[in-house]
Amino acid sequence: MKVAVFGGTGFLGQRIVERLLDKGFEVRAVSRQTRRAITTVGSEAKAPEQVKADILDRSSIGPAIAGSDAVVNAVSLYVERGDLTFERMHVTAAADLASAARQAGVERLVHISGIGADPRSASRYIKARGRGEDAVRNSFADTIVLRSAVMIGPGDAFLTTLVRLVRLLPVYPLFGQGATRLQPVYVGDVAEAVSRLLADPIQDVSTFEVGGPRILRYRELVREIARTIGVHPILVPMPFAAWSALAVAAEFLPTPPFTRNQVDLMRQDNVTTAGMPGLPELGIEPRDIEQVIRMIEGTGIKTRA
Repeated sequence: MKVAVFGGTGFLGQRIVERLLDKGFEVRAVSRQTRRAITTVGSEAKAPEQVKADILDRSSIGPAIAGSDAVVNAVSLYVERGDLTFERMHVTAAADLASAARQAGVERLVHISGIGADPRSASRYIKARGRGEDAVRNSFADTIVLRSAVMIGPGDAFLTTLVRLVRLLPVYPLFGQGATRLQPVYVGDVAEAVSRLLADPIQDVSTFEVGGPRILRYRELVREIARTIGVHPILVPMPFAAWSALAVAAEFLPTPPFTRNQVDLMRQDNVTTAGMPGLPELGIEPRDIEQVIRMIEGTGIKTRA
């Protein structure tokens, strides 16, 4: 089976490409940065085909998926910039890819979404994720939607940052009271889920939600990090209003450390829905967060830009 992976050089996309190659798939890594993919994915003996294309450019999508049996949309956007909005990336572009896949006769489409995706949400990000799922299914009816909790692993933009800050700061500011519930999932487990959905899809199931083995409140997550790396910061609650005010100022920076949208997301629980099929139904035992923290500590990888 030939699989085109959009976002093939991203945090998740690289892992999907690697996992598919290991399982004998013929893989096409689609990205705006093929040079990066060549240096970070695969090997001389087992490497993906490199295709340069932009999901935001409709004219480049068709040639990029030509001849593919399956397509994976692992493209993500967490910070809006100018006309690069959540709506444009997660709704319009995702629908364009789904439409092109249908027209090209692609057999399977796996669309990566997020836990809590809801077209009625007040959050622009969550709303776009929900609208995107609807738009993709309107274009490609048999789409498999994989909603992921926050993904973690060496080089991520979440846990790697937390590990560094918990080690650095003797006093650690929490989002609110630190009561938001999270279910971080190892990125490699998400990639494995994608590979299994492509190799052997479960009949009559089109939506999956994947999360880690433990649900932790934010303050519990910080304590778990501190315990694992052997530090003892003082945790101090900080009102969400203060975080939002800081985010307004931070958004004037070339690369803001956090945005108002991200602050809003930290107000909402990010856990899988009871009864929804996920990693257990795919035969995957999720990696515990302590293992992932130790992986991050072992690599010494800095937070990705």
